[in-house]
Amino acid sequence: MTSDRWEDLTARLTSGAVMVVVGLTLVWLGGLWFHALIAVVCGLMVWELVSMLDSERNRAPRVLAAVAAICAMVAIELPAAFALPLLLVPSMAGLGRMEQGGETYAIYTAIIMLATYGLMSLRDDFGLLWMMWLVMVVVVTDVAGYFAGRMIGGPKFWPRVSPKKTWSGTVAGWIGAAIIGILFAKSTAAGYGLAGISVAVSMASQLGDIAESSIKRRCGVKDSSSLIPGHGGLLDRFDGMLGAALFIVIAGQTVGFPPGAE
Repeated sequence: MTSDRWEDLTARLTSGAVMVVVGLTLVWLGGLWFHALIAVVCGLMVWELVSMLDSERNRAPRVLAAVAAICAMVAIELPAAFALPLLLVPSMAGLGRMEQGGETYAIYTAIIMLATYGLMSLRDDFGLLWMMWLVMVVVVTDVAGYFAGRMIGGPKFWPRVSPKKTWSGTVAGWIGAAIIGILFAKSTAAGYGLAGISVAVSMASQLGDIAESSIKRRCGVKDSSSLIPGHGGLLDRFDGMLGAALFIVIAGQTVGFPPGAE
């Protein structure tokens, strides 16, 4: 048993280190490199989603994954008015191919596509600094929630869907996100309203996590796939980022982003 634990830990650390190195390198490079990374991740997440919802359709996951990746890659090169309908093409293309779970597929795929577009736009329009802000808010939300939930415990957030999540961990994530917002507000031209936006992004990240957990529970699977040794699938790792990125797309149209920054 001890040996098995260490083998799993080794796989988690190794794959985690590879993800961090590759991800940070391509985020830093930006441009076409970052677009390609996000498009591939987008396609793989759609593949995982279709595989969970409708595993009997052997070709559908691969075809829809390719459609999603191509649409994401092309959309970011187009004006927004033409990118938006293209981002919904994968949802429309897959709805009629699904034997079951078609509605969930269409809605969640639209979320994946819009979040993908939001991530690429954030990096292109606002640079590395604000991309790192988003990553840090999501990571701190997850880490603070993990440790606070286990150290403090208390009432469960939604035990039927995610039995391990607690209110203490949820609130700790908000506090951690607010601290990140304050730190960035002090070191940039953004005002302290960024703390409020950071908390909202934290909440959106948690909702993204819960939404993916709900789909997995309904499909009766533990992980979205086994693509990442020791971690499960890409949806398992980036569900929170999907919620956060989607929120940024919405928030950018309502409050302006980043607030007060040039």
